[in-house]
Amino acid sequence: MSTPKNYLVISALGKDQPGIVKALSRKILDEGCNITDSRMTVLGGEFAILLLIEGPWNTLAKLESAVPELQEDLGLTIICKRTEGKVRSSNLLPYMVEVVSMDHPGIVNQLAEFFSERDINIEDMVTNCYSAAHTGTPMFSVHMSVGIPSEIHIAALREEFMDYCDALNLDAVIEPIKG
Repeated sequence: MSTPKNYLVISALGKDQPGIVKALSRKILDEGCNITDSRMTVLGGEFAILLLIEGPWNTLAKLESAVPELQEDLGLTIICKRTEGKVRSSNLLPYMVEVVSMDHPGIVNQLAEFFSERDINIEDMVTNCYSAAHTGTPMFSVHMSVGIPSEIHIAALREEFMDYCDALNLDAVIEPIKG
């Protein structure tokens, strides 16, 4: 019988500076834990990181107890939470959604509303504002991964989504994630 895996989610936020990832990953390694999933970005002048850490129960506890010192040393606000491993549902189909439009308030909310009303989970999302080439028009892009329940008719969903996006003047693509 295999030992159940233990997981800890760490969220950290603070002024962007070189060496944050090195210091966090070193502490995690020194405590005998492993980073199994992560997201990192700079938003404005702030560095934000989400880490899924795996390790024996006692090493995760040691890492949790080191958080106050890490916060002080790195100037970060750190939150830790124990969690379980992700359970992959065999009835969810992984799809990628890409949306681009002129920037205006409410795009994320509109997309979230569309998927939420159909019980489709947004599993990952990245948004970005940029200036269009040649014109400098403020643009907005969204890239997300969603889990579509297998009982949903994909062709009908795709048509409904494309009509929804057309009505909002959003250029969109929804495709299966391959691999």
